[in-house]
Amino acid sequence: MAERDAARRAGPARQRPDPAGKHYEEEEEEDALPDSDALPDSDDEVDLDKPRPIQIVLAHEDDHNFELDEEALEKILLQEHIKDLNIVVVSVAGAFRKGKSFLLDFMLRYMYNRTSPCWIGGNTEPLTGFTWRGGCERETTGIQIWSEVFVIDKPNGTKVAVLLMDTQGAFDSQSTIKDCATVFALSTMTSSVQVYNLSQNIQEDDLQHLQLFTEYGRLAMEEIYQKPFQTLMFLIRDWSYPYEHAYGLEGGKKFLEKRLQVKQNQHEELQNVRKHIHSCFSNLGCFLLPHPGLKVATNPNFDGRLNDIDEDFKKELRNLVPLLLAPENLVEKEISGSKVTCRDLVEYFKAYIKIYQGEELPHPKSMLQATAEANNLAAVAGAKDLYSKGMEQVCGGDKPYIAPSDLEQKHQDFRESAVRQFRSVKKMGGEEFCQRYQEQLEVEIDEIYANFVKHNDGKNIFYAARTPATLFAVMFAMYITSGLTGFLGMNSIATLCNLMLGMALISFCTWAYVKYSGEFREVGTAIDQIAEAIWEQRNPRKVFSKLFEVLRRRTIRRALTSVPRQRLSSNNNKKKN
Repeated sequence: MAERDAARRAGPARQRPDPAGKHYEEEEEEDALPDSDALPDSDDEVDLDKPRPIQIVLAHEDDHNFELDEEALEKILLQEHIKDLNIVVVSVAGAFRKGKSFLLDFMLRYMYNRTSPCWIGGNTEPLTGFTWRGGCERETTGIQIWSEVFVIDKPNGTKVAVLLMDTQGAFDSQSTIKDCATVFALSTMTSSVQVYNLSQNIQEDDLQHLQLFTEYGRLAMEEIYQKPFQTLMFLIRDWSYPYEHAYGLEGGKKFLEKRLQVKQNQHEELQNVRKHIHSCFSNLGCFLLPHPGLKVATNPNFDGRLNDIDEDFKKELRNLVPLLLAPENLVEKEISGSKVTCRDLVEYFKAYIKIYQGEELPHPKSMLQATAEANNLAAVAGAKDLYSKGMEQVCGGDKPYIAPSDLEQKHQDFRESAVRQFRSVKKMGGEEFCQRYQEQLEVEIDEIYANFVKHNDGKNIFYAARTPATLFAVMFAMYITSGLTGFLGMNSIATLCNLMLGMALISFCTWAYVKYSGEFREVGTAIDQIAEAIWEQRNPRKVFSKLFEVLRRRTIRRALTSVPRQRLSSNNNKKKN
């Protein structure tokens, strides 16, 4: 599916940078763009000899679910020369159509030509690598990684594997809030550096979405006692206020401190958002990047040539990319304080995707839906409170026992009042949405009524004595029946009655002990339920009709069998005479 997705975008797509390791020169001749044959066919396997973006998390638009391409991921990360190396994962996430793939392609240029001072490329060199294009429709879906994992020597002499990750843009017209949260959370959980790509400024809704997405990721992780994520880099694109905060890292640091500052006079909601972000990431940074120029934004034929990009943008880009990918700046992936190898990351991906495919986590919702739910739940709570207070006045606490028919009538009256109050409250979400909560209210009121019925029955002295009275009646009935059937010679029935008499006596003694000691309450409840079932059939005709029918048949049978015997004995006497 990853290859099919790449082939579908073959027309406007820019393919990979030259992996041959040559250094770019400013006067380099223009390279030809690859044709569609250069992209993988839908039936091809992952070919690591031709570096390209590989989709490892597939987005299914029909059921809004995600699937991990385990085979592709394993083929990339379980290569013999890298599988046991600690891994560095740099991911770019944010809203769709904000230039995430465009930025990653400059990162690829750096990785292939990091030893050259001219790594950014020639002025007429088209930008290739991760697929990108201009326009207003989304390009990347799911999560993609570059098929070539770069092995880098750090200044301390250790080797690490560097993986670049591209993510589906958030808030497009085809993605739900859950889709956006899942992609952002999954990329944040598996990356060591998450670049949060924003446009022009850090707005409050950007921070709120970040809070939602990171909390969704933290829920999926096991219990942890430290900050769950590592580095978050706010990348502010098209920064238009260099006179307030200069382009680059230092200006971004001052700007971020100001934005994330917790002030005493701030609303509690605003304070909580900022505290949450500080509690989630071990390191926070910000980089202010200027606008790349009008040719980039408005030219439909723009293909990434440096000639069309403003000098300020290229200058800051030369500072940004090494800041993330220079050997001395690489951040190795850690989970719960332990460094993660390429082999480990495969297992973490498998574990995390299973969690998001299941129903264990709550589904994130839009602000309107969350507000509408809270609004309706508050209305339900108010209506339930009205009903409960009314019923408490009738049969709650130390109120005397009330006839069941009267209690049911009061229940109906208060139920209607509660529903009227619920409907009178102004609520968000529309009529159909509110109707679901009204039905929920009615169900919960019926459950509360059942508890009031039990409470009222407990005040009835005859109801409280129902179990011992029933057991005593059973013992008395079995005693009489046993004596009668024994007198008539029906010993098997008499034995059965004696057995039932003993069981009733044991049940009575057990029930008395449970009520006295408070122990084995489950046993006491079971005895009460059995006694209640017998009580419901307390009509003697129902209880003993079958027993008397059996007795009658046995008596007739004995009488009929005794007549032939008497005749036979009389005939024998006549013969003797």
